This record gives sequence, C-alpha cells and structure tokens, in this order.
Amino acid sequence: MKSPLKQIKLETRQFYLKSKKVKSNRATRLQLVCLCVLFLGINKVNAQDEIMKDDYKAFTAGAHIKNMHLWHGFVVHPGAMIATNLEFNSRDKKITLGVWGGASFTTVDVVNKNTGEPTGAHYQEFSIYTKYQFSDRFFVEAVTHNNYTGVEERGNILHYWSYDKTQGYNFVDVNFGYNITPNTLLYLATIINGGSGDYEVQTDGSLKNSWTHYFEVSSKVWKKGDSSLSLFAGGAWSFVTDKTFYTEGAGNLINVGATFNKNVKLGNYDLPIGVMAMWNPEKEKTVLQVDFTIF
Repeated sequence: MKSPLKQIKLETRQFYLKSKKVKSNRATRLQLVCLCVLFLGINKVNAQDEIMKDDYKAFTAGAHIKNMHLWHGFVVHPGAMIATNLEFNSRDKKITLGVWGGASFTTVDVVNKNTGEPTGAHYQEFSIYTKYQFSDRFFVEAVTHNNYTGVEERGNILHYWSYDKTQGYNFVDVNFGYNITPNTLLYLATIINGGSGDYEVQTDGSLKNSWTHYFEVSSKVWKKGDSSLSLFAGGAWSFVTDKTFYTEGAGNLINVGATFNKNVKLGNYDLPIGVMAMWNPEKEKTVLQVDFTIF
C-alpha cells in the first residue's frame, strides 16, 4: 500500500500530464483555426486580385459629335450630327455584336411625292453589325444599314425590316479587313444582292443588282505622342453592271484623303478629336469633317 505522500505526488503528476495534454490539444486546435483563417484570407485576397486584374467588359458604348457625316466617299449628311453605338464583345475579343445609330441636329430638304413641296428631314440611321476577329490581322464583318432619312417626309411608309431595293434605305454589306502591317489596313466591302438603289434598270424594266465592291487602303504614316496622321484611298466597282452604289460608271476612285487624330486635354479629361480631309474625284467634292469622341 502506497503512503499518502506518494499517492498525492502520483495524482499531482497525473493531473499535470492531463492538463498538459489538454493544453496541447487546445493549442493544436487554435493553430488549425489560425491556419484556416489565414488560408481563407489569402484566398480572398487572391480572388480580389484576380477581379482587379480581370478588366473584361462584355458591353461597351460610345458617342461622337461631328460637323458632318462621311462614309466611303459619300457626304451622308452635310450638317452637325451625333452618332452612338452599343456593342457586346466576347471575352476572347473575337466576336462583336453591335448597333450603331445616327441623328442630325440639322435638316436636309426632301420633296413630298404627294404635294410636290420640299420639307425638312433630319438624318436618321439605325444599323446592326457583327464582326469576327480571326487573328490580330484578319477580320470579317457584316452590316445591315438602315438610313431612313426623309422616308415619311417624302410621303412613304417606313418599313424598318423591309429590304425592297426600291425603297432606298435598307441594304447589307459583307466586309473583310486585313492588316498587312500593324499600321496598314486593306479593306474590302461588298453590297450583297443590291439594295438601297444599288441596281441598274434594264430595257425591259427589270432591275439588275450591281453587287458593288468597295476597296480601301489606309495607313498610319506619322505618329508623335498622342497625335497621328493616316492616309487613305478607296474606289468602287461592279463586275455585273455599268453603275454602282457609289459611282455613276462601272468603277472609279471615290475616296482620297487624310485623317489627323489627337487627344486634347480639358482639365483632367482627354477629348479625342479626329479631323478628316476627304476628296471624291468623281463627284469633284472636297470636305473637312471634325469628329469629337465624347466617350
């Protein structure tokens, strides 16, 4: 039989060892909790960093104010106008779907077919486009144009989705672009199956589609800081008719000029400005367009 003193020492040692084990278990649990918190915190920071690094924007919009609207050698509208667009871009930047619209602050005169009187009509357009970027150099796009300026003022009924070529405001073109260098673009556009006056009236009264082709070369030839100068030249032709959408004959040079781009600082705001000098040799027309990019 153990003495009382030895019994007390034994029990004291057992209690000490038990307490030490409990404290050890508690410390282990505390360490595990700390590690979990640290792990979750690191993951949260990493997730936030990934979000901050991911600058992908599926939807974008833009707005321009111009003193006139030019397109492929055409003066589409001779007065001040605003152009806007809304588009979706895929994460890999290959697919673009968008809509483009224009409206003028000024009017042009059109003649009402019922009264024979001239009346003012604002420029109005709503176009839909899609683009696929095969590589950094090559892309293809399709555009359905809808310039319905003066349709109702001329006494006609507006049918937005109608592609009857005699109505004169809806047509589709398919376009290809290829950058032969980072600064030089080759661009080919083809109006599909006529439309919007892109036809020739035959002797029997039938309409023959022109299938107009437009080809343009543009190249950035100078750059310094946020300023640059580009030159361009474009022509149109048809293989099947003696006229095209752009020309009076089967083909001609119709769009020659230069574009100067610069960012103008207005306080903390950068305002991109483009000035385009355009000459159409066939129509003997020379104009100067100023384009302010609002956003």
